Amino acid sequence: MSIDANQVPVVVITGAHAQLYNQDLAPTAPEGRTWGTFSLFSMWMSDVHSVGGYTFAASLFFLGLTGWQVLLSMVVGITIVYFLMNLIGRPSQKYGIPFPVVARMSFGVRGANLAAVVRGIVGIVWYGVQTYFASKAVQVLVIAMLPSAAEFTHNSLLGLSTLGWISFAFMWFFQLVIFLAGMETIRKFIDFCGPVVYVVMFALAGWMISKTGLDSFSMQFSDKHFTGLESIGLMASAAMLIVAYFAALLLNFGDFSRFAKSEAVMKKGNFWGLPVNFIVFAIITVIVTGGSMKVFGEAIMDPVLIVEKINNPLVSIIGALTFIVATMGINIVANFVSPAYDIANLAPQKINFKLGGLITSILSVLVCPWLFVSSPQAITIFVSIFGAVLGPMFGIMVADYYRVKRQVIKLEDLYTLSPEGSLYFESGWNSKALFALIVSGSLSIGLALLGAFGLIFNVGDWGWLIGAGSGAIVYVLANRRAAAVSALGETV
Repeated sequence: MSIDANQVPVVVITGAHAQLYNQDLAPTAPEGRTWGTFSLFSMWMSDVHSVGGYTFAASLFFLGLTGWQVLLSMVVGITIVYFLMNLIGRPSQKYGIPFPVVARMSFGVRGANLAAVVRGIVGIVWYGVQTYFASKAVQVLVIAMLPSAAEFTHNSLLGLSTLGWISFAFMWFFQLVIFLAGMETIRKFIDFCGPVVYVVMFALAGWMISKTGLDSFSMQFSDKHFTGLESIGLMASAAMLIVAYFAALLLNFGDFSRFAKSEAVMKKGNFWGLPVNFIVFAIITVIVTGGSMKVFGEAIMDPVLIVEKINNPLVSIIGALTFIVATMGINIVANFVSPAYDIANLAPQKINFKLGGLITSILSVLVCPWLFVSSPQAITIFVSIFGAVLGPMFGIMVADYYRVKRQVIKLEDLYTLSPEGSLYFESGWNSKALFALIVSGSLSIGLALLGAFGLIFNVGDWGWLIGAGSGAIVYVLANRRAAAVSALGETV
């Protein structure tokens, strides 16, 4: 055992190759698995309790379904997510390894870099976007507290005003400071983020109820009406929409489950953080959004705007600061930790977790997220291409661990480039996994793009399920065929 710079005990792998191993990628020792039920619960609160999470939950009630139909869709969708998270989190919890190392089981010790790069790109882009959105809230707060600062918003330098750049730089630097303090500090930070948003949301819901009364609330915000079959189809799509919302963390949840004290703790934290937390937060969202229709005459889906409309400077400042913190929480959880590990995996002998995070931060600026979000077509293409690949990767990894390897691997083989290693495959690449990824990825990307441009029926949020299912099936069949060919060769 050893202690790394973040004071996390790790298991030393004797003979590990420098191109595959450093103390951030090494298995977390039992003593280093300090995340209990509350920490995992808080992690999920940080992921859900954001402006984006609020808007997403509220949008489901505008689909035209009745309130009970939306809630049933939510229960089904988030329950699916719960079980899938347990599946992808188990190998990381069992062996104490992050996502890029788990990917070596399926794609090979070198092929895992491909999976890490794809996931890393998605994380970097969305990290920049979320940082930009949070910086806009900072800019609003600055102007609210110092009105004269508005004069610094009238110029433009590479798409941002002077105050815009200052606000973005503040958010960029503040998040980086938290990240560089290490995973234990990140754990403490997200332990704070999720719960504090609940305090504000409960207070906001209480204020709305005091203004309107509970008997006046409706859980349906749309005038649309659907037939029985149409409703069932829409409910299924809503459930898949929830699964798609968690697509990124469905791939790299192992970056966090590796620190869980036990599998039972992981499942318990996931239960409270996913089904229970998501439904409670959604109901609070309905109360606040529904109340805004009666109090302000319109359905406001931005909680920061709601606290501003209350017209109390102190409430506005506290509310805005709360959601800025919440956005930082989801940004670090969903979009920062994973790219840091993914980049470190490319050259472990030179790049550690902290340096990977610094590189992530720099690249997130080079993406120029303020320009990226101004182009709806760019966002559509990005989500269609990269998002559609996350599903196939999930399907391949789960099928490999549970169906092909039967949950048994040799830990040392994850860190060796020896041709005798069981995960060396063909020069470090597993051709069967690559074949499955190409086939299923082409299918899911093709359907997503054709649907987005109106050339076929839009598969929408079923793309993730199509990709994951086809990836798993193709991979299992490819392994069976290889086993049959091998057996035939031995008999001959």
